[in-house]
Amino acid sequence: MSGYSGGKRANPNYEQVHSDATGHAEAIQIKYDPKVLTFEKLLEVFFKLHDPTTPNQQGADIGSEYRSVIFYHNEDQRKKAEKIIAGLENNTVYQNKIVTELLPFEKFYPAEGYHQNYYEKNKGNNYCTIVIDPKIQKLYKEFGEIVK
Repeated sequence: MSGYSGGKRANPNYEQVHSDATGHAEAIQIKYDPKVLTFEKLLEVFFKLHDPTTPNQQGADIGSEYRSVIFYHNEDQRKKAEKIIAGLENNTVYQNKIVTELLPFEKFYPAEGYHQNYYEKNKGNNYCTIVIDPKIQKLYKEFGEIVK
């Protein structure tokens, strides 16, 4: 589910988040069965499909709402995320330092309806074809065995 997390304002909307007035990041809430898909595998996908080295930016999208952040739900998740980040940095997987924040999960606010399943609803729009399509192709190429 698309939404917002990590800020101070309750029930923010898209315009508020993008005005930088709330402190929220655009986020997704993932519910999964750890017996089927591990937290480590989710983190592997996360780090392969975005650039965790650009502060407050993802591609052409710039602003604190685009920061790289993991909202962990417990200490086990925090430790696993720290371990994976350390491994990526020790193996110099990225040229630049990873800036992904690790923050305790507090609250998730679902985005407006028009943001839910945005790609499915807007496959022909330029943003989807230029920005999202290559990520979807990479997802299937590298993680096809776990994508349904």
